[in-house]
Amino acid sequence: MVDMNMSGGGRGVLEGAFALLEAVERAGESRLTALAAESGLPKTTARRLLEQLVELGAVERSGGLFRMGSRMFRLGLGWQPHPGMLALARRPVHELARATGATVGIFVLREGRALTAAAVPGEWDTFAPMRAGTAFPWTTAAGKVLVAGAPAGLPVDPPTKAWSREAAQIREAGFAIDRQEVAEGVCCVAVPLRGRSGTAVAALCALVDPSQPLSPLTASVVRAGRVISASMQGHPGR
Repeated sequence: MVDMNMSGGGRGVLEGAFALLEAVERAGESRLTALAAESGLPKTTARRLLEQLVELGAVERSGGLFRMGSRMFRLGLGWQPHPGMLALARRPVHELARATGATVGIFVLREGRALTAAAVPGEWDTFAPMRAGTAFPWTTAAGKVLVAGAPAGLPVDPPTKAWSREAAQIREAGFAIDRQEVAEGVCCVAVPLRGRSGTAVAALCALVDPSQPLSPLTASVVRAGRVISASMQGHPGR
């Protein structure tokens, strides 16, 4: 249960509010009792916080149901993995999708999962829709290429013994491939996107049907990744 009596100002209140917002996000739309149970808050506390969130526009109420508010949507539009990245990547991502027919996305690691920061649908989007905000297991190609280059101790699900060898191969090759390992009917190729320090800050990933040859797709993804990384490395603040 969330501790609402913590010292240090309103930290406990903020934790409670965010627990509720996360519960609303997971549910899509739900009632007070269910949201209180999901967030671990007493019902009276959840009611009070939800009323405040409704007043602020962070949550909307329709009858007895609560859903995410437009203010959270507007605030979310301002988020991106690193300053300027999405603007710099927009043209190469669209060109890659157009040239290959692949669904193309930018991913970051968050809470041990590969989080979609931006995506452009391709010819095979119906097999595995990729939308901004969608999170996938880190064992996808995008997650693998980021975990392989991350410092030891990254908070992800315990890797298998074979992962150390695979991670070394990914670092040497400069890309990761997923051949229907996470989802049947979906193959992916991913490369790291590097900032000015040379550290991977995100991944570029392309998704196609298994019937498509992966060698030419890999070459295209590698080229696009180099273009984006070069732009980020020359961008102020990178």
